[in-house]
Amino acid sequence: MVCKFCSFLAVLVWCTSLKAQDKWDIVRCVNHAQKNNISVRQTDLQSRFSELTYKQNKSSQLPTLNFNSSAGYRLGRSENPTTGVLEDNNFFNIGMQLQTGVTLFNWFSKKNTIEASRISWEADKEQTKKIQNDIALNVAVGYLQILLARERVNLTKVKIAQTASQLDNTRKKVDAGVLPELNAATLEGQLAVDSSEYYAATMSAQQFLLQMKALLNLDAAEPFDVVTPSVNTIPIIPLAELQPETVYATAIGTLPQQRVNQLRIQSAQKSVEVARAGLYPTISAFGGLGSNYVNVKIPQFALGPSKPTGATVNVTGTDYQVVAPSFVQVGEKTISMGTQFKNNFAQNIGIGLSVPIFNGKSARTNWERSKLNVQQLELEKEKGDMQLKQDVYKAYNDAVAALQKYNADLKSVQTQEKVYDFAGKRYAVNMLSTYDLITSQNNLQTARLQALYSQYDYVFKMKLLEFYKGQGLKL
Repeated sequence: MVCKFCSFLAVLVWCTSLKAQDKWDIVRCVNHAQKNNISVRQTDLQSRFSELTYKQNKSSQLPTLNFNSSAGYRLGRSENPTTGVLEDNNFFNIGMQLQTGVTLFNWFSKKNTIEASRISWEADKEQTKKIQNDIALNVAVGYLQILLARERVNLTKVKIAQTASQLDNTRKKVDAGVLPELNAATLEGQLAVDSSEYYAATMSAQQFLLQMKALLNLDAAEPFDVVTPSVNTIPIIPLAELQPETVYATAIGTLPQQRVNQLRIQSAQKSVEVARAGLYPTISAFGGLGSNYVNVKIPQFALGPSKPTGATVNVTGTDYQVVAPSFVQVGEKTISMGTQFKNNFAQNIGIGLSVPIFNGKSARTNWERSKLNVQQLELEKEKGDMQLKQDVYKAYNDAVAALQKYNADLKSVQTQEKVYDFAGKRYAVNMLSTYDLITSQNNLQTARLQALYSQYDYVFKMKLLEFYKGQGLKL
């Protein structure tokens, strides 16, 4: 008994130390989770990828401009770039080109691609909000679980105090010889059971705290505690103001998931126009600048003596022998790089026309596939709207049932309190056995726990309806 009492005191000291920590309320928990939860951060990354795609598609309207350069050294037999003759020659060459191109008209393919990617980006941003809402709901559930677990701890502490008080009174009567030792031993056993329930409730509350840390993406070893308001102080909108049809009409226009579905359809419709443009010609313009340099030595020739060719020409009856001048190489020279770049400078400009004639029906198939994709997304939206309506009506029915159950459990608690009060009075005058007293006490504890569970279940069902109506989470 001494060891158990020491352990009990240790747990009490540990619980007291928690009060000195910085405590988080539900708003702080939700805000932190929506910024730091890994699922939210992953979805946000996807949104940023979509933003980059949109910006890239938007920039694709601008003309392309590319500079290319090459340098090399040729060995062996190759074409002399200055004479065009194949010969054994080694030389160094440099080439430079500046090219540009722009699409003049492609049946608004680029425009629709840009718009599709913009809408897709908007959908991904809404998807991030949807994940944030899911995380907020999970945090609210976890927060309520912590509050419920701590209420259970408080109930077990009350039960321990009651049993300890009964044991103290019984021990006095046993010492006076009024009651047998069995009565005190029975209550001591019950006190041990109550203490065990207290340890279990305390550890359960601590486990829920660890789960909340995981949702908040906090280190498990980091000190953490939450504000524990009474469940009776949690504001709840009257059930009459949360009629399912009204809640559904609000939810379908405000919940991110419904906006995601609509934006996906709009993006897919723009993609249909993009695929349709692939069936028609594309007009583009292009242009370029270029020049090159080679370090080949160019031979230099001079006029030499004339030589007979063997042919004759008759002029007025006289034959004259035909001679031709000869050229003699007198040296070599190299043209400077600057001069070659200037002399070899070339420009080009033109208009291009690309007409799809036959490509295995790939363009038409893509068009038909994009139209089917729109229909599929429309069906998904219809399915999502139906599911939302079912969820809203289910949440409303669950809230009504939870309220009725909570009211019934409250009556059960009131009944068990009367029974326990009568049992205590009868036990005080030795008209009730210790076993019956403990049974009455356990029944009261069970009724209180059940009422507590029902109350928290009712609060959560109501908060879920408030969430669908766009009221947010207020605890």
